[in-house]
Amino acid sequence: MRIRGGIALLVVLIGAGSAAPAMCEVKRAQIGDAELAYVEAGSGEVIVFVHGGLQDYRLWDAHLPVFSGRYHTVAYSRRNHYPNAVSIDGTPDGAADLHAGDLAALIKVLGFRRVHVVAHSAGAHAALIFASNHPEMVVTLVVNEPPASGLLLSSTSGRTIAADFNARLAPSREAFRTGDMRNAGRMFADAVGGTGTYDRRSEAMRQMMLDNSFAHAADATSARPRPVFTCEMAKRITIPTLIMQGTRSPPFFGAVVDELERCLANRERVRIDASHTVPAENPNDFDAAVLTFLSKHPNSPAP
Repeated sequence: MRIRGGIALLVVLIGAGSAAPAMCEVKRAQIGDAELAYVEAGSGEVIVFVHGGLQDYRLWDAHLPVFSGRYHTVAYSRRNHYPNAVSIDGTPDGAADLHAGDLAALIKVLGFRRVHVVAHSAGAHAALIFASNHPEMVVTLVVNEPPASGLLLSSTSGRTIAADFNARLAPSREAFRTGDMRNAGRMFADAVGGTGTYDRRSEAMRQMMLDNSFAHAADATSARPRPVFTCEMAKRITIPTLIMQGTRSPPFFGAVVDELERCLANRERVRIDASHTVPAENPNDFDAAVLTFLSKHPNSPAP
């Protein structure tokens, strides 16, 4: 089953209920065999924002006005996410290696040479692989709680933490597999953010989760092996990196962040009062931390 994300025009205004400024138009870039929707605002050094699972470019609606006064901001929807073409047979949300390739291709298609990358969750996993494979394209990297479980596989305790988290996600994956999308979203949100997380989310956030269910359903049904991001791959990332973490996130994410801090040579770490979805739960502190970090590491050559 293949579904168009409800938008027929190549360039359209952001839909009702969005927090982004009206000047932001949804544009489309051809990336190989796919079109990726994106919005952009501002001028100057380029920041590319990468969303997490059950999300799309709209995750960054409230953030673009904060950053676009100083930077050229780009927020895009990853393959198989709204308003791109979506399918349960399409790219899984967890195919971080494929999403990393798309990120590199998008940056080239848009004509940028080096960019800052700010990424959340599954998008941060893809951003790590991208930065490891294409260090020449990245000025700085900001990652919030990437589910890079490959970093935990070298120790018994790490494997146990990863297995416990997989068990925590199992009910939502089964619901995605059977097509019970709304309940799957509820179970997923509560698994990664704690009981009651889904109920605390706005209607707009819940709708965004529903709009992006197909990539998670693809995760639950695909036989494709999940990519493994390792400490050796992390060691290839020498550009300044900010590792962000919610203070109330499940232990799995803390363990991954611990390993990232150990493996990355040029990194800072900050903790924000939130659970896993820091950009949505505490946008003010998230933005302040990112802006402070970026101010230390400007891109000297023109992007």
